[in-house]
Amino acid sequence: MTSTAGTSGATTHDHDVIVVGARCAGAPTAMLLARLGHRVLLVDRATFPSDTISTHMIHPPGLAALERWGLLDRMIGTGCPAIDTYAFDLGPFVIAGSPAGEGFEVSYAPRRTVLDKILVDSAAASGAEVREGFTVEEILFDGGAVTGIRGHGKDGTTSTDHARIVVGADGLHSSVAKATGAGGYAEKPKINAYYYAYWSGLPMDATFEAYDREDRAFAAWPTNDDLTMVICAWPMRDFEANRGDIEGNYHATLARAPAFAERISKATRTERFVGTAIPNYFRKPYGPGWILVGDAGYLKDPITAQGIQDAFRDAERCAGALDDVFAGRRGFEEAMRSCQEVRDSEVMSMYEFTADFATMEPPPPEMQEMLLAVTRSRSAQDEFIRVTAGVTRPEEFFGHMQDRMERERTEQEPAQREPMESEHRTPHAA
Repeated sequence: MTSTAGTSGATTHDHDVIVVGARCAGAPTAMLLARLGHRVLLVDRATFPSDTISTHMIHPPGLAALERWGLLDRMIGTGCPAIDTYAFDLGPFVIAGSPAGEGFEVSYAPRRTVLDKILVDSAAASGAEVREGFTVEEILFDGGAVTGIRGHGKDGTTSTDHARIVVGADGLHSSVAKATGAGGYAEKPKINAYYYAYWSGLPMDATFEAYDREDRAFAAWPTNDDLTMVICAWPMRDFEANRGDIEGNYHATLARAPAFAERISKATRTERFVGTAIPNYFRKPYGPGWILVGDAGYLKDPITAQGIQDAFRDAERCAGALDDVFAGRRGFEEAMRSCQEVRDSEVMSMYEFTADFATMEPPPPEMQEMLLAVTRSRSAQDEFIRVTAGVTRPEEFFGHMQDRMERERTEQEPAQREPMESEHRTPHAA
């Protein structure tokens, strides 16, 4: 890395990559690029450990990434409990099963104060320069290409940094996406408002529980420090009416499942309520001198809690592509276009499934029939759970279930016709 004095008195640094945003997408991207020998600067306005709005669920595909990076044992070592069962209480019936996949039988939901600190520390240990408490004031351009950032630390010291590539890993309100005018597509409006809090004295027995009750839903799962996260959702059409009494509407939602409401009445809320409502979109994730990873490039309703493992996949995919670019194995346009195509192919069906699931509308009759069929088979329940965990693609599961139901109908029809066929054959036998 080289540095020079800028005309304004600020220091100018040169890097291969600057990553803006140091949480679940940015820190792994910086870590992986640094491990490949590239000069990386990772910046974030936050300092770590610190919290952020998140479901913080890591399904098996995300655990597989942590294991590849050598960070899984460190996360488990924080005392975060394993989750071996997901149970979806849909009112008339319950679908419960295992999220197992990619060599893992369980999931985990570490607090972001824990997980993000591990990721940032690993980026630093891998050789990335990490600046916490750094605010990006400006994305720099030369002509139409991004060339760096200008910003300041908490002490007011300004810095201008240049790089071959600037990575926006700064989420929904990405400064990189905004400055570059990254185009959106397949967009959907906000579907639900979500409010959550943490509770002590609410044991979960290694289970993720979700409840769907007409136009309300809620879920609960265990996390660090013997706490349980409980999150409630109601449609955006009710947002304004409900925002004046979050606690009252939160408990009114829980009351739709009386047994759970009784359990939480014996628990203690340990932190304030946190709320969010999330738009659904894809953004073009690259352009001259810049790329987007994680929520900055693709975001969906949190009801299926896919964000962390999506960010991990993005980090691996983009770090590998940039390494190819720097080594001259592929051109930037080719490598980034492939990243976008692979990303969209991997997640589009889950994007649509999540949006449908989040509406909390009664499923059409054929879907009700299929879900009821799922409850009659333990293996089918496991398969459905693995869809919600991002292990199995929705189209694979629903196609398989449709085939299974067709086979069952076919097998039943000959049995129903058998007496008539037997009566027809008897005269010939005589």
